Amino acid sequence: MQRYKLIPSLLIFSLLPLSLFARPYVLILTQDDLKDIPSSATTTDADSTESPPEWDKFGDSESKPEHELDSGSWRPIFEPDAIKSSTSESNLDPEMEQYYSAVEKMLWAVSDGEVGVMEESVAEIEELATVKGNSHAQSVLGFLYGLGQIKERNKAKAFLYHYFAADGGNLQSKLALAYTYYRQHMYEKAVKLYAELAEVAINSFLISKDSPVIEPVRIHTGAEENKEALRKSRGEDDDVFQILEYQAQKGNAGAMYKIGYFYYFGLRGLRRDHTKALAWFSKAVEKEEPRSMELLGEIYARGAGVERNYTKALEWLTLAAKQQLYSAYNGMGYLYVKGYGVEKKNYTKAKEYFERAADNEDAGGHYNLGVMHLKGIGVKRDLKLACHYFIVAANAGQPKAFYQLAKMFHMGVGLKMNLPMATALYKLVAERGPWNSLSRWALESYLKGDVGKASLLYSRMAELGYEIAQSNAAWILDKYAERSMCVGETGFCTDSERHQRAHSLWWQASEQGNEHAALLIGDAYYYGRGTERDYERAAEAYMHAKSQSNAQAMFNLGYMHEHGQGLPFDLHLAKRYYDQALEIDPAAKLPVTLALTSLWIRKNHADSFMVHVIDSLPEVYPKIEAWVENVILEEGNATILTLFVCLLTVLYFRERQRRNAAVAAGEVGIPDQPIEHAPPAPN
Repeated sequence: MQRYKLIPSLLIFSLLPLSLFARPYVLILTQDDLKDIPSSATTTDADSTESPPEWDKFGDSESKPEHELDSGSWRPIFEPDAIKSSTSESNLDPEMEQYYSAVEKMLWAVSDGEVGVMEESVAEIEELATVKGNSHAQSVLGFLYGLGQIKERNKAKAFLYHYFAADGGNLQSKLALAYTYYRQHMYEKAVKLYAELAEVAINSFLISKDSPVIEPVRIHTGAEENKEALRKSRGEDDDVFQILEYQAQKGNAGAMYKIGYFYYFGLRGLRRDHTKALAWFSKAVEKEEPRSMELLGEIYARGAGVERNYTKALEWLTLAAKQQLYSAYNGMGYLYVKGYGVEKKNYTKAKEYFERAADNEDAGGHYNLGVMHLKGIGVKRDLKLACHYFIVAANAGQPKAFYQLAKMFHMGVGLKMNLPMATALYKLVAERGPWNSLSRWALESYLKGDVGKASLLYSRMAELGYEIAQSNAAWILDKYAERSMCVGETGFCTDSERHQRAHSLWWQASEQGNEHAALLIGDAYYYGRGTERDYERAAEAYMHAKSQSNAQAMFNLGYMHEHGQGLPFDLHLAKRYYDQALEIDPAAKLPVTLALTSLWIRKNHADSFMVHVIDSLPEVYPKIEAWVENVILEEGNATILTLFVCLLTVLYFRERQRRNAAVAAGEVGIPDQPIEHAPPAPN
């Protein structure tokens, strides 16, 4: 029920994503969250030379490729060139080859709208899942039952197949189960799964600095396509990237670093390519570019695309630190804690390096100091101080700090046990795991015009709990209708089936704080789109969006109070909601002014003709809109109307020119008396 369009001008900062366009995190804990720590827990042997096992287990950063970290990943289908040199590809057993062949056939069928071929591929997947017990095929079958594609929509069967797949080691099914438990507030089960998945994600992060947040791209801004975000995701075809590449080829060190950075992390629509990243970083360091030195140190420490060499890693990190790149001190401290590339472990020197980074407001420095105080590594164990460091790092966006705080909430160490908070924090970290590649493939498909494949991939991510994917999949279904290649149990979706699927996705997104999704759910119930008209449920959805300080929702609630639709007829509450909408968004001034005028008329002239006119507008407006769209805006009529308006404009200016010429020639007499001005209109 969008009576007016709002310009998003408000960013809401919180732990969970409440903004349509951004996901900043600010974690605020009260004194009640801190656990009373006995004095005996704050001391340990500061001179111990052995690293506690917890540090060793958590501290090593994995350099395995994504498809090995996420077994059963579809990467061999979408990025075959990236794994040609991998031993895992040549050693695929016949069962896995059959699995990838069936999934690839299914994706091809979705792209081309071949329902028959899709049925064949799903039959092959089902055979693998039920007869051979392949966990990855079970995961796909669970997805298809949950979506209702080729299979009947059956949440119980979807859960069962995901349960078996997760038990067989499929991590994406574990994520789907975790999200299912999370939605049902079954935190004891959800927290265990999210903790395991978060650890997989965290072990793939950098050791020297915070990895950039690589989130799925929101392909829409609500009503329209998000053209700016899509432009930045076109990889090597993007004009900005091509200009940057030209500057790098001309010797610009900063441009060299940026291109290497994009390739190393797979940003701006580029595929990850450590070889290209290494080449650009190597050119940049010849010009003494410090950020490239730091990442070269990272590459050698991880063995990413090169043979692991801790000595070279320390050399490059030291050079970067000498140029006052303070985040490099984290990598140096890490090497001294582990005893890599140095003569022996030295916790004192490690702490000194971490402090240098922290003193210069580097989040990684705060995080590493938190770990030292949490574990008692070279310092007295102090859980409260560790918690302080982790909160500072988390509020700066350090994902490892979120993970440690989640563990503290989960285990009740340093913080009072809080499973809902622990689950939410683990979820944030887990969603940065290797399965996030689905978003890259979905976006690439969308940019190529393969809307059907993009819709399927976003739907898969939606099942895993990604709010942006839920929003994108729903938007594609609404925007592209038949072109979305929505397939049901027996063929292409009917309009009703497609609306219901989009409705379900919007609802899930609204549960995770997407205010636009909540508005669309309200609109669906208000107008009866894809569901029965239900003003009360529409009001509930608008209240959900209103709780996120959404001006559009407040305006809609005011309208419903004014007309007694789903809410009690109450002109005072209606005025309050209209006023709140204007306070939040100045762009609402015109519609709010009109709404307040309507309220004034309704209050002071309750039985007048004007009230009946106002009440009839919702019925008249769609007819006028349809007439304009079908008659005025029809291509031929629009052309004729445009020519007619142009003709009238020309005739008007010709007549005006003739009159001016006549006045100049004295053909029009000047009156003897001055013209009296009309009295001003009353206010």
